[in-house]
Amino acid sequence: MKEFEYTIKDELGIHARPAGMLVKEAAKYQSTIMLDTGVKKVDAKKIMALMTSGAVKGTVVKCTAEGPDEAEAITAIEKFFKDNL
Repeated sequence: MKEFEYTIKDELGIHARPAGMLVKEAAKYQSTIMLDTGVKKVDAKKIMALMTSGAVKGTVVKCTAEGPDEAEAITAIEKFFKDNL
């Protein structure tokens, strides 16, 4: 399992647009990709789960990837967070 932590910087947190983009990015990988806000743990491949995760500006999220392509998946998801959230 690979993981990273990231503090949300987007003023609106994880809202519809970045959630949709994150789902598309996560769907490229076979690995299970989870996002843990400390209150809720959600599947990064499910848009409604992401939007209801409660990840607002300042929330520290822990993202994990587990599976056959976990190294590639976690690298891509971490880049996504840095570029979009």
